[in-house]
Amino acid sequence: MGGLIGLLILVLDIIAIVSIVKSSADTGKKILWLLLVIFLPVIGMILYFVLGNKK
Repeated sequence: MGGLIGLLILVLDIIAIVSIVKSSADTGKKILWLLLVIFLPVIGMILYFVLGNKK
């Protein structure tokens, strides 16, 4: 069960990273979001999808 949750988190992190790279935000914001998602995978991903993914 733990492996499945880890895989799900990995897939969602990859989706968040691709979304960040494709976004129209300036480079500084992209780098900050990428660092947050990479170093804090669960918290960073949730924060990005809730706060940073505004279109």
